[in-house]
Amino acid sequence: MLKGLRTVQYPVADLDRAKGWFTEVLGTGPYFDQPFYVGFSVGGFELGLVPDGTPGTAGSIVYWGVDDVEAELARIVKLGASVHEAVQDVGEGIRVATLLDPFGNVLGLIENPLFDPAAVR
Repeated sequence: MLKGLRTVQYPVADLDRAKGWFTEVLGTGPYFDQPFYVGFSVGGFELGLVPDGTPGTAGSIVYWGVDDVEAELARIVKLGASVHEAVQDVGEGIRVATLLDPFGNVLGLIENPLFDPAAVR
């Protein structure tokens, strides 16, 4: 089952610059820092920065936290969604997928054993 909103992902043109800026804005550094993704834990949610895509008002993807991304992907497809991006292992046990809901919106799913929503500052 869906566990609640978990992650907002922002595409950025300069990952290092964005990482520095958000570290300053949020007052804390990232908990996950790789060349392909930087994740900040913020108030029980995650802000994720990715170095690809086009920044802008239509560039964010919201991910719902799940315990089993493959099972939840299959369940939501049965309810009428279609797979947009299949399940991907993005490192350190984190797995993501995106679907298109019946209305054309992107719905993200994330299984992230590293993220601790209780670690709210």
